[in-house]
Amino acid sequence: MHDDRSITEHRLRRVLKERIKPAVHSRAVPLVIERWEAPDEPVAVTEGLAAPYEPCAIGEAWGPAWGTTWFKVTGTVPAAWAGRTVEAVLDLGFDRMMPGFQCEGLVHRADGSEVKALNPYNDWVRVADPAAGGEQVEWYVEAASNPVLVDHSATYEGDRLTSGDQPLYRLARMDLAVFETEVWELVQDLEVLHDLMTQLGEADARRYEILRAIDAALDAVDLADVPGTAAAARTRLTAVLAAPAHACAHRISAVGHAHIDSAWLWPLRETVRKVSRTTSNMVDLMDAHPEFVFAMSQAQQLDWIKTHRPELFERIKKKVADGQFVPVGGMWVESDTNMVGGEAMARQFLYGKKFFLDEFGIETRNVWLPDSFGYTAAMPQIVKLSGSKWFLTQKICWSQVNAFPHHTFWWEGIDGTRVFTHFPPVDTYNSDLGGAQLAHAAANYREKGRGSRSLVPFGWGDGGGGPTREHLARARRQRDLEGSPRVEIERPDAFFEKAHAEYADAPVWAGELYLELHRGTYTSQAKTKQGNRRSESLLREAELWAATAAVRAAAGYAYPYEDLERIWKTVLLHQFHDILPGSSIAWVHREARATYAEVREELLGITLAAQTALAGEGATELVFNCAPHARRGVPAGGAGPAREPDGRQRVTVEERHGGGHVLANGRLLVEIDGRGLIVSAYDLEARREALAPGRAANLLQIHPDHPNMWDAWDIDAFYRNSVTDLVELDALEVAEAGPDAVTVRVSRSFGRSAAVQSITLRAGAKTVDLVTEVDWHETEKFLKAAFPLDVKAERSASETQFGHVYRATHTNTSWEAAKFEICAHRWIHVEEPGWGTAILNDSTYGHDVTRDVRPDGGQTTTVRLSLLRAPRYPDPETDQGAHTLRFSLAPGAEIADAVREGHALNLPERVVRGAAAVAPLLAVDNDAVVVEAVKLAEDRSGDVVVRLYESRGGRATAALKAGFRLTGATETDLLERPLPGQAVSGPAPDGAVALTLRPFQIVTVRLHRA
Repeated sequence: MHDDRSITEHRLRRVLKERIKPAVHSRAVPLVIERWEAPDEPVAVTEGLAAPYEPCAIGEAWGPAWGTTWFKVTGTVPAAWAGRTVEAVLDLGFDRMMPGFQCEGLVHRADGSEVKALNPYNDWVRVADPAAGGEQVEWYVEAASNPVLVDHSATYEGDRLTSGDQPLYRLARMDLAVFETEVWELVQDLEVLHDLMTQLGEADARRYEILRAIDAALDAVDLADVPGTAAAARTRLTAVLAAPAHACAHRISAVGHAHIDSAWLWPLRETVRKVSRTTSNMVDLMDAHPEFVFAMSQAQQLDWIKTHRPELFERIKKKVADGQFVPVGGMWVESDTNMVGGEAMARQFLYGKKFFLDEFGIETRNVWLPDSFGYTAAMPQIVKLSGSKWFLTQKICWSQVNAFPHHTFWWEGIDGTRVFTHFPPVDTYNSDLGGAQLAHAAANYREKGRGSRSLVPFGWGDGGGGPTREHLARARRQRDLEGSPRVEIERPDAFFEKAHAEYADAPVWAGELYLELHRGTYTSQAKTKQGNRRSESLLREAELWAATAAVRAAAGYAYPYEDLERIWKTVLLHQFHDILPGSSIAWVHREARATYAEVREELLGITLAAQTALAGEGATELVFNCAPHARRGVPAGGAGPAREPDGRQRVTVEERHGGGHVLANGRLLVEIDGRGLIVSAYDLEARREALAPGRAANLLQIHPDHPNMWDAWDIDAFYRNSVTDLVELDALEVAEAGPDAVTVRVSRSFGRSAAVQSITLRAGAKTVDLVTEVDWHETEKFLKAAFPLDVKAERSASETQFGHVYRATHTNTSWEAAKFEICAHRWIHVEEPGWGTAILNDSTYGHDVTRDVRPDGGQTTTVRLSLLRAPRYPDPETDQGAHTLRFSLAPGAEIADAVREGHALNLPERVVRGAAAVAPLLAVDNDAVVVEAVKLAEDRSGDVVVRLYESRGGRATAALKAGFRLTGATETDLLERPLPGQAVSGPAPDGAVALTLRPFQIVTVRLHRA
C-alpha cells in the first residue's frame, strides 16, 4: 500500500481548522454592544452595572494597560432556534496561541451575580439548552486589559505608573449562535485520534487503523453542510474509539488544575480577579459535568474569593461538600521554600490548613507546590508536623543539567523524616490532556516495572481559565483507549493512596531538592528579601513580648491575636514564589516595599506597647533580648541592664605599616590595608589566621550578568568568566574610635554606582561587623562580596529552616557542579577539623563557595555573598537605588557560634526605660536547643505555645522551664493539636518540662497555664 499518511494528516488539519471547527457555532446573530471605561483601578460590580454606557462595535480598540472596560451585551434568541442549544460567543480579541497572560473577562448578570469567565479557549456562555426562542440576554462583561509581558524583554508596562495609555485589544466577536453538539463532538473525536495516531510508531498497525478511520470520516463530511453530516462522520470513528487499552497501559490520574501565580506578570489586585474568573468557570463546569474534579491550592486565593465574591464562595463551598472542588496544598500560598524562615514555613501550614478546616471542614493531606524554585531539605519534617502525608511538585524537571532519577519516591529531610513524594512525569502543571503529553508521561515515567501510575494536572493556568469542556472530552475518550495511557479523573488523594499502596518501598532521596535553574532568585529584588527577613524577625519579637506581657497581665495588657494573624498572613502572602524570589513585575515589588514598611511600623508598635507594659514606670535603661541566647548579661527572652563581661579588653586602632589600620580587641586582630580591604583576621585565641595568604576579604567583586533566558530568575555559570575586583579607593578613614568599638569607613566608586563600607570591631566580640551601603545604578551586573579563607573545607554548612544543610565544596560530579549558587539563611560556615569560620548576614540569601589549592599546598575556600543584581526583565529597574546590607566575619566560629551570632545579628536589642528587669517567660538550659517562637495558642485558651529545635545536628536533652505556673505540657503538631510524641515529658514538680530531641528535630510544646 502506498504511504499517504502525510496527505491524510494535512487534510485533517486543514478541514478541522477551516470547516469543522468554525461550524461548531452556526447561524450567528450579533449582540448589541455598549461599553464603559472604568477610571484608574477596578470598581465594584455595582458601580460597573450602574455606569453610563456608550455604543460600541466589533473591531473597536479597547483597554489601555491595566485598565478595565465594562461591556454591556444584549440580544434576543430568534424564535426559529427553538429546541436548539444556544450560546453567546464573546471574543474580546484573544490570542489563541497564549491561553493566559492577556485580556480576560468575567460575565455578570444584571443582578451582579457572576456567570462565568471569558478566556481564549473559553469564550462562550451557555444561554439555553434547549432554547424556547425569544429569550432575552443582558450581560455585563468586566474585561481586564492586562498587557502581554511574556517576551522577556525590558518593558515599563509592568507598572501602571509607567505603562502606556494606548488600547491593547480589539473586540473580535460578540454573537448569539446555535451550538452544534454533533460538530463539537466530531472535533473532539478527530483531535484525540489525530494526537494519538501521531504518537504511535510508524510500524504500529494501530496507527494505520486510526488513519483509515479518519480518512473515512472526512469522506463522510459534506463541507457545505458540516452540521448535517457530522453524526455520519462520527460513526466512521466508533470502532477505533472503542478499542480498549492494553492491560499494561500506564495509568494516569487526571486532576483539574489552574495554576495561578498569586502575583507575577500582574499585581496582587489582578490575582484577586483572576481567581474569581477561574473558579467561576470551574463551578460552572462542575454543574454540567458531575465527574469533573478540580484541585485548588493557596488558602489566600480562596480567602480573596470569600472577601470579594461571597456569592461565588458559597457556590465553591457546595462543590467542596460534593467532592468536586478539592482544596489541596495546606499552605497559605504556594511559597518559595528556599528563603522562607523556619517559623514562617510553619505558619504557612498553620494558617493554610486552619483556613481549609474552618471554612470547609477539610484536612488537606497533600502538599501541592508544582512551581516553586527548589525545595528545602527541612520540608519533609515540616510537612509531617502539619498533619500532611504526601508531597507533589513539578519544577525539578526544569533542571538544566541532571535529570532527577525518580518520579515517585520517599523524600528524606535533614532530621530523617520521610514523606511520600511524586513528580508528575508529564512535565507540566498545565496539561492539555493531548496525546503528545500523555504519551510523554507514560514514556518518561521512571518507575516502570514497580509503579504503574502518575498524576497529571490539567487545565489552562495563570488566567487561562482552567480546565475546559474540551479537556473533559479528551479524558472521556482516553479512559480506556488502545495505544493511550488509561486516564481517570480523580482526586489527588485517590492517586496518592493508590501510588503508595502500589509502591510503598519506593526509593529514597535524602536532602534538598535543588533546582538547577533560577539561582538568581536568591538575590534579585534585595529590598523585597530584606523586608521578608526583617518582618520575620519583627514578628518573633512582637509575639514573644506580647505573650510575655499577656501572661504576666502587665498593665492589663491584651494579646493582639487579630493583628498578629493579619500581619502574619500579609508576610506569608509576600513569600509567594514569584514575590520573595524577586521575579515579578515592578508594580508587585513597589507595593511589597510599601507593605513591608507598614508591617515594620505596626510590629514595632506592638513590640513597644508590650515592652512598655512589662517595664513599668521607671528610669532604668532596660535591654530587651529577643534572641534565643543570652547576651551582655541579659537572658534570652528577658530584659535588664546590660552587663559587659569582666576583663573585657578595649578595642585599639593603630596605623598599619604600608597604609591602612590595625584593629584589635584581645580576641581578634584585624588588618585593613591601604585599599580598604581586610588582609588579616587573626584569631588570637586559636593563634590562627582566617584569611588565605596574599588574599583580601570583604572584597567587592562585580560580574557581567546576562543569563541565557530568565533574567530575574537565572544566573548562568559563565558569569564567573569575567570579574572586576573593586579596589579603587575614594576615601579611607577611622570613622569611630572608642574603647567599645572602632569603625573604619571605606568609600569606592565604580561604574555609575558607589559603595561605602564600614568595618567595625567591638570590645569582647569574635566577629568583624561589616555594613555595606551601595548606591546601585548598574544594569545587568552582579555584585558579590568575597571572603577567601585559609580553610580546607570539604563541605559548607548553610542555615536553613530549623537546622542546616551541608553541600560539597568540590565539583566531582555534575550534581555538585550544578550547585554553583546556593541559598543560606542567617549564616554559612566552613571548617576543617578543629577550626572554622562563619559568614553571617541580616538579609542576604545567595552565596557561592569555591575551593582552590595554593602553590604552598594549602587550600583556599572562598565564600562569597551575592549582594545585588540588575536584571532588566520583568522589572527594568530591579534593585536600582540605595541599599544597606549587613554581614559579619566570624573567625574561629563553630556551628554553635554561627547559630548564636546569626540570631544576634538579625534580632537587635531594644532599649526601653522602666522600673525593673523582666524575667524570661521561659528558659531552656541547653544552647543547642533553640527557641524559634513563643506565642499564645491559636484557640485563645491562654496556653503558651513554644516551638524549638535542635540546632547543631546532634542529639540533645534539655529542660524547658516556664516562668509561670503550669498544669501540664503537651507536644503538638504545627496546628497546636496533641501529638503522640516522645520528645516531651513532665512537667516535674519544679515546673520543668524535659525534652529529648534527635538531630534537627522540631518540637512544639503547648504549656497549659494554671
